[in-house]
Amino acid sequence: MSVKQISVFLENKPGQLNQMTNVLSEHDIDMKALSLAETTDFGIARFIVDDVLETVTVLNQEGYISRLTPVVAVEIPDEPGALNRVLQVFTDNEINLEYMYAILSSEGQKAYMIFKVHDDAKASAALTAAGIQVLNQEDLSEL
Repeated sequence: MSVKQISVFLENKPGQLNQMTNVLSEHDIDMKALSLAETTDFGIARFIVDDVLETVTVLNQEGYISRLTPVVAVEIPDEPGALNRVLQVFTDNEINLEYMYAILSSEGQKAYMIFKVHDDAKASAALTAAGIQVLNQEDLSEL
């Protein structure tokens, strides 16, 4: 089970992220999670939305270069050691973690994390077997 993440390439100069989020705002697109990575010349905005197809269409129409990437989303208790248990599953199953980021939640009892791994099907199966809740696109839409 995987979730589709949108990655958008942006020039690394003032206002570029603001312009992209303005496009999303004008089309009533709500980001559920966001991560920003940068290098000297460009940045990559990675985010999760409710309607992936609509968002990619809007971005393409506005001239943005975007890519869809499968990622694994999990729900974990908001308590000490919970993230470590997820990472231990990856270690035990020799799953390499490329990057991760969190989703903000209004609930105080749970945390939500996005993981980019080489094999999302293997990761999802290992996490499920370990009793860790793996989320799908619909689950994230309800957050």
